Amino acid sequence: MLGKKPAFGIYVHWPFCLAKCPYCDFNSHVRHKPVDQATFVSGYEREIAHMAAMAPGREVTSIFFGGGTPSLMEPETLERILAAIAKHWGISKTAEISLEANPTSVEAGRFKAYRAAGVNRVSLGVQSLRDDQLKFLGRMHNAAEAKAAIEIARDIFPRISFDLIYARPNQTLAEWEIELNEAIALAADHLSLYQLTIEQGTPFFELHKKGRFQIPDQDQAADLYELTADITNAHNLPAYEISNYAAEGSQCEHNLVYWRYQDYAGIGPGAHGRITTNEGKIATACERNPEKWWQKANVDGHGMNVQDLLTLEEQADELLVMNLRLREGFDPARYEALSGKPFNPEKITMLEEFGFLETLPSGWLRATASGFLVLDAVVADLAV
Repeated sequence: MLGKKPAFGIYVHWPFCLAKCPYCDFNSHVRHKPVDQATFVSGYEREIAHMAAMAPGREVTSIFFGGGTPSLMEPETLERILAAIAKHWGISKTAEISLEANPTSVEAGRFKAYRAAGVNRVSLGVQSLRDDQLKFLGRMHNAAEAKAAIEIARDIFPRISFDLIYARPNQTLAEWEIELNEAIALAADHLSLYQLTIEQGTPFFELHKKGRFQIPDQDQAADLYELTADITNAHNLPAYEISNYAAEGSQCEHNLVYWRYQDYAGIGPGAHGRITTNEGKIATACERNPEKWWQKANVDGHGMNVQDLLTLEEQADELLVMNLRLREGFDPARYEALSGKPFNPEKITMLEEFGFLETLPSGWLRATASGFLVLDAVVADLAV
């Protein structure tokens, strides 16, 4: 990374969905009347201008449209947002511009319009290639539609990724091996493979609490995770982060901004950000309700309800949590400079003896594959 300008990302949250998935705890909302996008986008333009004034002169190296379902945006809406970013910050000629999409909202014409607007990477929320599992997960597409969406995306965009959820109820190793190999054969250069987690406040949380279904226990989940690593490695799609797998050179540059603890602006309802200003590093968070966010953005010039100046100790803690997710590891000197204290060498030795941590020839530290399975404990031990 020597000689490169510092990375700076923009996360744009589009909070609207056709339906709410029962496992989802993201800030997503269903509206039974069409969203007035031409009016709604004015809030994004105002918030972009405000945040650019907080951190002026930065060149944007990645933009990620997440949600919600950003592929429900009209191409004109996306164009206006990109134009505002270019106007107030400037976008690198080599910037990665990603868009999340659900297979139900994939249309070749719309995708061609996104591509013409500048999107060069699409991430599809496939979640499973099995119709019964898609129904269980509350998805509105079937496996055939998912595969068709992947093919359309592959024909239009230089880079594609898609998500799958595994460690589902009663899922066997053999079943997951077949499904994952089938997914890899669809020729994406990047896969996000997440274990099903039960989040409080979701319909799945209540159903799970009532015993309506069970997910694999810790040992079964670990077996599934290790099988995932074996299969992806065999196909030259190694993990570069706990749940993300990519061919060489196809890692998601925007997500690397998060995990390398670099700056990014969070735009839109419920979006979070980390921006370095003249005062220091600021943690931002926006109003979650879309209509309240829009009203606030148009009155105040932004929809933020959190703007906290982070202490160096808080930054060090966040850095450690994010950096340890990466297979590349991290430079301990950066943590020590922020925290004002060195790592405890006895803790490092202990974690290495347990096989959870390793020191690279460069002096960087990284979690091992076994360490990824107990990462919270590794972070807690190192931070003491």
